[in-house]
Amino acid sequence: MELTKKLKIENDLGLHGRAAAKIVELTRQYRSKLYFNKDGNEEVDGSSILSILTLACPRGTEITARAVGDDSEELLDSLGMLFKRKFGEQK
Repeated sequence: MELTKKLKIENDLGLHGRAAAKIVELTRQYRSKLYFNKDGNEEVDGSSILSILTLACPRGTEITARAVGDDSEELLDSLGMLFKRKFGEQK
């Protein structure tokens, strides 16, 4: 199964190292593969901190997540919650 989901970065610091690490940690809990795309550019691997950081996403950026695999819906739901909770940051 392949699904996509639009996500908005709402935490003050944007998509920085700690946030990217939380995404990678979450991704490892699922069998599906995760990819991110910003502004229609080339996709990056959602299981790589460095790949995620190359997106250079400050607060307010919208990105598209694409999950491929049998548990892709669960992965995208969990990912959406992580973004909604601003990666556990106070601000």
